[in-house]
This record gives sequence, C-alpha cells and structure tokens, in this order.
Amino acid sequence: MLDVNRVPLEGASGLLDLLRTVTDPRQPRGVRHAVVSIVALATCAGLAGARSVEAIAQWAAPLSRDALRRVGCRRRTPPSEPTFRRVLQRLDGVALDRPLGQWLARQPPLAGQGIAVDGQTIRGGHDGERKAPHRLSAVLHQDGLGLAQQPVGEKTNEIPTIQPLLDGLPLAGAVVTADALHTQVETARYLVDEKQADYVFTVKDNQPTLKQDIADLGLEAFPPQHTDTDKGHGRIETRTIWTSTELTDYLTFPYAAQVFRLERHTTDLA
Repeated sequence: MLDVNRVPLEGASGLLDLLRTVTDPRQPRGVRHAVVSIVALATCAGLAGARSVEAIAQWAAPLSRDALRRVGCRRRTPPSEPTFRRVLQRLDGVALDRPLGQWLARQPPLAGQGIAVDGQTIRGGHDGERKAPHRLSAVLHQDGLGLAQQPVGEKTNEIPTIQPLLDGLPLAGAVVTADALHTQVETARYLVDEKQADYVFTVKDNQPTLKQDIADLGLEAFPPQHTDTDKGHGRIETRTIWTSTELTDYLTFPYAAQVFRLERHTTDLA
C-alpha cells in the first residue's frame, strides 16, 4: 500500500496542482470546502485503502488541522460524508480519471508492479433503450487502485479500447495481465514495443494454435512448480501451476517467453 504521508501534494508534480484544473459542479454560494480539497482527500483516502464514500469520510474525520491544510482545507473540520458523496457523484469522471490515473502511476513508478486490465458493465446504467455502459479499466494488483478507465463503444468491443486505455500510463517495467479476449498479437506488440512492459495473457479458443501448442507439452504429467491451498467462505480451493520455456523459440506469438498451465479445484465444505 502506498504511504499517504509521502504523497507529493505541492509543486508542479503535486496532487493539488493537478486538481486545480478540476471544474467544481456546484454553485459558488454556500460552498464550504473547495473541490480541490475534497478530491485530494478522497484520493489520499483511496491510497490508504478506502473503497467507498463512507470509508473516505471515516478516514478524513480524525485528521488534524495541519493535515487538512496540506490538502487545501481552509476549515477546521473535513467535509462530511454527504458532501463527499454529492461532489464526487457530480464530477466528470472521464475528464478527471486520466490525469489522476497518470499521477497515481508515478506514486511510486509502475516498474515491477502488476496491472490488471478488466472490463465491467455498469449495472443500472442503462435507460431501457440503450445497453448498459461498458468500460475497460487498468487497476493495480496490489492496492486495487484504478489508474485509468476507457468507455467501450456500443459498436465495438474491448480489443481496440486497450491501447487508448494504456497510452497515458508509464508502463515501462510493469506487468500487464488480461483475460483471453486480449490475447492478441497486436496487443502483445503494443505492450512490449511501445510501452516497454511485459504481459501475462490467458489462452483460450480465440488462439487455437497457441492453445494446442501449450496443451501438446503435457505439462500436467510433470511435477508442478507450485501448489497453493486456501480455505474460506465454506470451501477449499487448490491452485496448481506448471510452467515451461520449451516453446520460447517455437511460438510465433510475439515475445512469448514462457507458458504455463493453471488448474483450480474447489471443494465445498459440508
């Protein structure tokens, strides 16, 4: 988890300077807390692990007056939960997401970190005539922090959306993971050639030759490299992984250096 106390707030690369471009959606009359301080507090709370508006307000509640001043608060007390909720819901999320995600990506640099590319359909976001909006997100594995999101058009899919999603992120040295839909030759070349990143892709039927080449290795006939067992939520889950570099010089899929087979077995507890 990122250390909130070491987050740069002031200066040209600081969070407050970035947020001064955010448009306040409220009428000026009666505003007690600047939109800059509200978003700065929400961002710092997110870095500390807050994953809801209520958690953001709880994190901000005990802050000292000096700490509040650091994030631009002019009042003695932080914004209330309703204030956080009203302001954050009305902000232009798309306009704010990319610069904020780029700033987060530098705290610290992404080299050596895992970034998941994941698509989500927003429930309750449709109006009865149009489909519910779908978006593609880039999220840090370790902290669950969202670095970027990109809407997926109704007449397209996630595949051409991944490059606009990742274009603004400094991915050199990072590892990007994605599901089988994104196991594409063009995406692999983009990540390695243009972003200097590594990738871990899932292989399914959309890459039949690659899938068959991995299956022909018969990795399951050999001792696995690692087995892990978890118990919880009324079940026992065992995960086993086999890895191999035997196909490194054989595969035509760009920059494939290692393949793996992952099996998961789940047993429900009585």
